[in-house]
Amino acid sequence: MDATPGTGAKPLPLILARELASNLATPMFLLDARGVLVFYNDAAALLIGKAFGEMGEIPAEEFGAVLQVKTPDGEPVRRRDTPSGIAFFERRPAHRTLAVTAYDGARRLVNATAYPLFGSTAEMHGVVSVFWEVDESKDAS
Repeated sequence: MDATPGTGAKPLPLILARELASNLATPMFLLDARGVLVFYNDAAALLIGKAFGEMGEIPAEEFGAVLQVKTPDGEPVRRRDTPSGIAFFERRPAHRTLAVTAYDGARRLVNATAYPLFGSTAEMHGVVSVFWEVDESKDAS
């Protein structure tokens, strides 16, 4: 498969995950098996601060370079230690509360859950990440 964002046919599980994300009010983004951000829904755009249509498909490291990801206490978090990084590199689900500063410069506390997207032959097709903003005045866990 071509490693250039936006090229090549997408596997059916990724197509179906995108369809699901498109119809949810829950923020969700998708990485493919190459680590390319291939989609995020309108609900995620509200938290990310930029519509997917403005950005299109991009390698996760480029997307991640703009987002500042920290613990709720302000300690930096390596990309591979985020839930989506764990799901991608370790091929297992993960959950964590993170403080994210996005494209619009706003700092948001979010709960994030990610899991690898396996097909019927156990081949990993990508990662599904679901997240939601939490009220910082309440317990974030």
